[in-house]
Amino acid sequence: MEQDEQGLKRDLFGKNFYWGITTAAFQVEGSCDTDGKGASIWDEFTKKKGAIKDAQHANTACDFYNTYEKDIELIKQLGIPNFRFSISWTRIMPSGTGAVNQQGIDFYNRVIDLCLQNNIEPWVTLYHWDLPHELELKGGWTNRTIVSWFSDYTKVCAQHFGDRVKNWIVMNEPMVFTGAGYFLGIHAPGRKGLKNFLPAIHHAVLCMAEGGRVLRRMVPLAQIGTTFSCAHVEPFSNKPRDVAAAARADALFNRLFIEPVLGLGYPSKTVSILKKISKYQRPGDEGKMRFDFDFIGLQNYTREVVKYSLFTPYLHARLIKAEDRNVPITTMRWEVYPPAIYHILKKFNAYPEIRNIYITENGAAFPDAISENGEIHDKERLEYLQETVGHVLKAKNEGVNVNGYFIWTLTDNFEWAEGYHPRFGIIHVDFETQKRTIKASGKWYSNFLNHR
Repeated sequence: MEQDEQGLKRDLFGKNFYWGITTAAFQVEGSCDTDGKGASIWDEFTKKKGAIKDAQHANTACDFYNTYEKDIELIKQLGIPNFRFSISWTRIMPSGTGAVNQQGIDFYNRVIDLCLQNNIEPWVTLYHWDLPHELELKGGWTNRTIVSWFSDYTKVCAQHFGDRVKNWIVMNEPMVFTGAGYFLGIHAPGRKGLKNFLPAIHHAVLCMAEGGRVLRRMVPLAQIGTTFSCAHVEPFSNKPRDVAAAARADALFNRLFIEPVLGLGYPSKTVSILKKISKYQRPGDEGKMRFDFDFIGLQNYTREVVKYSLFTPYLHARLIKAEDRNVPITTMRWEVYPPAIYHILKKFNAYPEIRNIYITENGAAFPDAISENGEIHDKERLEYLQETVGHVLKAKNEGVNVNGYFIWTLTDNFEWAEGYHPRFGIIHVDFETQKRTIKASGKWYSNFLNHR
């Protein structure tokens, strides 16, 4: 699908469509132990040998903790009306529970107030993967007590920021932080196996719903949502076993967390191993898993092609790598496939229980080259964003209830286990000097939003 710059206009989406940009605390803030901040699981994980590409860490990252004024000024300069960022749990409660760190509260108050002064609406994510290390020592997401810990943390945030923050996101991509962190061990805290993964799934679902209930009580006029990572899944062939394998992968990638929140339970009929979650369920949990969110955030970057595999435990499905399919790929080795977002929107819109959908993350990592005159012509990223926005419009025109689009991400940052290698930002960061340079994609987004 191609969209020329003349054909893709902001007005086509309507006046009430939310356009924004997204960041995450651990990936941009730095100042990892400044002003009373405690250690998170990612602070500890980056110390592990071989855990992060090139042994990189986020101790400084983009230095947003010290440069937030300049970065918010850049958002204003680009004319982006909504800024989604996350709160660092350990900046607010250094040990995860108990004492509240006033310096952390003060920092986020400054960020929120500066956004509002510049007519930028703050969208706050409560949990974007940086669990307090002290809570991990007590079992982290495998310990059911985390529902109480998370509830207390949510209450503190609602108490201090709820008078000004009207848009809340409870959790970011639970499938990724449980799957990569508690099953595969490639993300913090580095745990592996079903004995960690299954309880982490259930407790994350309970926390999502409980966080929503806390916010509803304390900030009754707020718009409350939560976000899910989504991959458009296609079978490698029309053979029944490939089609069935794709259905199992889809259940794991796309249905595992949204369906229990909607009151539909876990998709254990499709992926039988999920029946073992019942070991961690207690009477009354079915009701506690449900919450009527005002919106669901979808985060999509690519599609996955799936083939039957006898040798993949539990799922009997394997992903066919993009580089083996002779398709264009990003720095993350993901297929460049903008139509994925259209298919994902149609899929989630089919749930009658979902009231409203926003794309809360979408973007692409490509190598950036700075020209002699200091400009960055990131043609691949620009075209990817244009085409993806075009597919969002196509879905909207077909009746999908999608009412927002947020780019990942504002500035190049610490991209978890991949370190600083993948660059997703519409603003380039020189990590040695912290110099910011707006890329061509950032200029396009600004022109698009401001009718230029």
